[in-house]
Amino acid sequence: MDPKHLPPAPPGSATAPPAPANPGLAASGLATPALGHRAVPGHPAHAQAQSHAEPLEPADVAAGAKAIAGNIGRVIAGKSQAIELTVTMFLAHGHVLIEDVPGVGKTMLAKALAASIGATVKRIQFTPDLLPSDVTGSPIFNQATRQFEFEPGPVFANIVIADEINRASPRTQSALLECMEEGQVTVEGSTYALDSPFHVVATQNPIDMEGTHALLEAQRDRFMARISMGYPDEEAEHTMVRDRDLGEPLRALRPVASLGAVNRMIDACRHTYVADSVSRYAVALTRSTRRSPVLALGASPRAAVHLLTAAKALATVKGRGYVIPDDIQALAGPVLAHRVMPVTPVRGSGGMAQAAAIIRDCVATVPVPVAAGR
Repeated sequence: MDPKHLPPAPPGSATAPPAPANPGLAASGLATPALGHRAVPGHPAHAQAQSHAEPLEPADVAAGAKAIAGNIGRVIAGKSQAIELTVTMFLAHGHVLIEDVPGVGKTMLAKALAASIGATVKRIQFTPDLLPSDVTGSPIFNQATRQFEFEPGPVFANIVIADEINRASPRTQSALLECMEEGQVTVEGSTYALDSPFHVVATQNPIDMEGTHALLEAQRDRFMARISMGYPDEEAEHTMVRDRDLGEPLRALRPVASLGAVNRMIDACRHTYVADSVSRYAVALTRSTRRSPVLALGASPRAAVHLLTAAKALATVKGRGYVIPDDIQALAGPVLAHRVMPVTPVRGSGGMAQAAAIIRDCVATVPVPVAAGR
């Protein structure tokens, strides 16, 4: 990439150390306020505070993202890439599917993210007998008022952990569709808005497929990215084993950014500049999967939208106010691989590697734009 084609980097692009008391975080409003003074999302006072807040610069978002990732890294050692990708998808307002073997920290990652921003978190253990109403909530008859009142389900939280999502029936899996796409729940003709931010982290085991229901294509397409944690290296695993005897590390985590600040970071990512050549590159890359002779199903137009949205968040997390083709290429695998269907699919964990390799081949065949500036 020729630097002369890129817009100048925003001033003050240096990121701050990941500490809640950092002056840069305090100056940008990202530091967590006292718990008794935190504005509640959805409350008029919260909306008014957000409307009068100064727009965040990319350097502010980068400092906040670094603080959140560093806080998560205190309980999940040796997985900086998975942590950064999860934080990026969260700031892109996208949902994440974590596909890996048991015991590698999938649920811990989601809980640590929630603890780092003071968010509400609910965990749903998906089982064959789980009903859609167990996810969304249902009307309950109130004996005192003699009326039905809606009892919210566990989906009413900032971060929802859908554990072993492929163990539930397709009917129950589909209960998440409206929630993930529109941020709302409709029950008995009444619509209820979900909390903001709203983020689904679903997990599934690619090895043990006994008694499971593969996610429907429409369901997989709702997830912005698929992440694999992988086993930790020897040193990180030794650190985990040694420190776990001293207590549950998750309980020691404290928020390093408020919910209001996180919503501002998400908004800043939405406004990151994208040159026309870069957006066309994202579209061309997505369309190339539909022409691949080794794919029976290519990526959808929604995938192109998600790819560009995620690239805007990644650019902002890196401290840039503009997207470059490198951002698109870095996210092509996580964003596109779980949406495509090979002609001859490999079962189990090998399917992830197969799809990722096909996406890498697509990236290698699509010309990269030479001018990506304003």
